[in-house]
Amino acid sequence: MAITALHSAATGLSALSTSLDVTANNLANLNTTGFKRSRVNFEDLLYQQKAQPGVQNANGDERPAGINVGVGTRVSNTQIDLRQGDMMQTGRELDVAIHGKGFFQVAILPEQGTGVGYTRAGNFFVNSDGDMVLGTADGPRLEPPINVPADTLAVQITNDGTVHAFEPGQVDPAVVGQIELANFVNPEGLKSIGGNIFVETPASGPAIEGVPGEGQFGTVLQNHLEGSNVNAIDELVNLIKNQRAFEFNSKSIEAADETLQVIGNMRRF
Repeated sequence: MAITALHSAATGLSALSTSLDVTANNLANLNTTGFKRSRVNFEDLLYQQKAQPGVQNANGDERPAGINVGVGTRVSNTQIDLRQGDMMQTGRELDVAIHGKGFFQVAILPEQGTGVGYTRAGNFFVNSDGDMVLGTADGPRLEPPINVPADTLAVQITNDGTVHAFEPGQVDPAVVGQIELANFVNPEGLKSIGGNIFVETPASGPAIEGVPGEGQFGTVLQNHLEGSNVNAIDELVNLIKNQRAFEFNSKSIEAADETLQVIGNMRRF
């Protein structure tokens, strides 16, 4: 009956509303350093099976096809798009970008996960203690910790993540730390907690740590930042598609409602 169409269209509106929220968030983070866009995946719901295919009639002939009526859709998951964003040259010595696979590691609150967060943003600062911290509102400390001496004249970070500090009176720079990266068997299983930070989940698997440039890990580029991988044109196309799909589902509700009104009016005769 038309009531099934009514419910199916309602599930479509609900799923499309979630898709609209995700698209809006992608567009809002168009200029967020190291941001990774999300994609909404849909799946159909269970079907009402009103006739099974292959059933034989009295003559022994088989029904060539059955009658299955779907009852709508739902959002199955939101998938992180981990494609690399554009490399932007900044000229700032504490701006570092990862070229290839891997995440920077930062210290977070234990209740937010394992106490370690993972990020592609590399806009680092030095706090009052000389520790390198991520340039977000909370300023989490880079892990493992790297301390830059207070009298440092300049900082040099090589492609393998070695951090050198040029100090007064010294000809050669001193090695003050090593940036380590982390990767995952299933990085799309990471959970975003805001602040450009992800945390591991059972789906992502445990972190695999290593040095930039070795094995599966990418290299790091000083004086660069990785931009958001959001493509404004693609998101606007998705926005238009969502709007049209929303309109079509609304039309389905209107048609189902009119059909139910006709059925209700027939009872008067």
